[in-house]
Amino acid sequence: MNRKTAFALPAALLLLTEIVISGCSPTVKVEAPDKPITINMNIKIDHEIRVKVDRDIDSLVEKRKDIF
Repeated sequence: MNRKTAFALPAALLLLTEIVISGCSPTVKVEAPDKPITINMNIKIDHEIRVKVDRDIDSLVEKRKDIF
């Protein structure tokens, strides 16, 4: 084996190995969705207003000013 063959054979094997390995590498794709993202939030808000009780308390305080 001469010097050119001794150098060319490992270089060719290395190149072939690199081609085979790079052909098997996984690819990752990041794409935007074609539909918009929808967030469904079912929220129930209960709110109670106690106006009648407040008015009753105000009238009692007016009648009995000696309480406070």
